[in-house]
Amino acid sequence: MTAEVRRPAAPAGRRRGPELERAILDAALEQLGTAGWNALTMEGVAAGAHTGKAALYRRWSSKAELVAEVLRRGLPPIGEIPDRGSVRDDLRLLCVRMRDVMRSPAGQALRAVLHECDPTHAERFIDVIRAGLHQPAHRLIGDLLRRGVDRGDVRPDATGPFVVDVIPAMLMYRAKMCGSEWPEGEIEEMIDRVMVPLIGP
Repeated sequence: MTAEVRRPAAPAGRRRGPELERAILDAALEQLGTAGWNALTMEGVAAGAHTGKAALYRRWSSKAELVAEVLRRGLPPIGEIPDRGSVRDDLRLLCVRMRDVMRSPAGQALRAVLHECDPTHAERFIDVIRAGLHQPAHRLIGDLLRRGVDRGDVRPDATGPFVVDVIPAMLMYRAKMCGSEWPEGEIEEMIDRVMVPLIGP
C-alpha cells in the first residue's frame, strides 16, 4: 500500500490576503490612537500585526499612505437619514451621526493626526475628511433641505451652498477652537437657535 503523502502544515497563526491586511490596518489604527502620528512606525505596525515589514511595503509605499488607508477605511459611513416628518428632527439626527463619525476610533485618530503632522501630509488627511465626512454630509444636508421644502417647513430660497455649509462649519469650528464634543444638548441648541430660524418659512 502506498503511504499517504502529507504536506507540511502551515505555521500556526500565519495570515494572508485580506486577513493579514485587516490585521495590519487594525494594528496601525491602534498605534495611531495610543502613540500618534509622529511615533507611529512601519516597524511598530508590523510587530503589532505579527508580520514582517515587507508585508506592509508591498501594500503601501510609505507611512502616510498606510495611515490614509487606515483612516479612509476606518471612518464609519454617515448613512442615509430617514424622513422623520420634520427638518428639525432630520438635521438633528444628521448632526448626531456626524459627531459619532468623529468620535469613532478612526475619527479620533484623524483629529490627532491633523494636529501632529506637517502641512504636506495634512492636506492628504484633510482629503480623507472631505471624502469620508464633509462631502456625504453636504449631500445629505442638501437632500434634507429640499425634502423640507417639499413638506413646507423650509423656505425655497434656503437651500443654497452657504446654508448647506453652516452645520459642518459649526461642528468643525467648535470642535477645533472650543474643544466641544457636541453633547445632545449643544446639538439641539444649534439646530433650534441657528438652523431652524435660518431655514424656516
